[in-house]
Amino acid sequence: MTMRVLFGALAYLLLIAPANADEAGLKALKAGGHVMMIRHGLTTPGSGDPLGFKLEDCATQRNLVEEGRAESRKLGALLRGHEIKIDRVLSSEWCRCLETAELVGMGKVERETALNNLYGRPQNRAKQVDAMRALIAGWKGTGNLLLSTHGANMGALMGINPETAAGVVLKPEPATEQGFRVVGRISPGG
Repeated sequence: MTMRVLFGALAYLLLIAPANADEAGLKALKAGGHVMMIRHGLTTPGSGDPLGFKLEDCATQRNLVEEGRAESRKLGALLRGHEIKIDRVLSSEWCRCLETAELVGMGKVERETALNNLYGRPQNRAKQVDAMRALIAGWKGTGNLLLSTHGANMGALMGINPETAAGVVLKPEPATEQGFRVVGRISPGG
């Protein structure tokens, strides 16, 4: 992808997904049939994974701090307060994403490797971006699909890296190259 195409795509996304589109995001989720992709809650300081990181051992990872837990619970309360139906919850296998999804509290959390952290793993980018696109484009539920992932993944997929425990609302569009359209934002603050 050339820089020109990349900048053009980014400008397009910024035009269709303004930062204050929370009302549009909530309205779309209320209607159902959308995908809500969120970044995990606030963690201990740092980026990437600590030395000695092991996926199967949360003690070796950057994990949510109490503020991250609170903002995750607040996002769940917002969704319940607006009577938003979530049919399925998928999460990265990283503990911070799993805990975020569990604290949002909208259903059983399933692990999904397509949502695993891309930070520091450029060799996985094309395969995971394609897999994330397929997940989103293939959503056909009457309720919504919640995806809990990392900022690096959202940046790779859409050029959007939201604040913690916040994200975007996507309309599946399987007939398009992108596989979806950004229709709004979602954050713990509403």
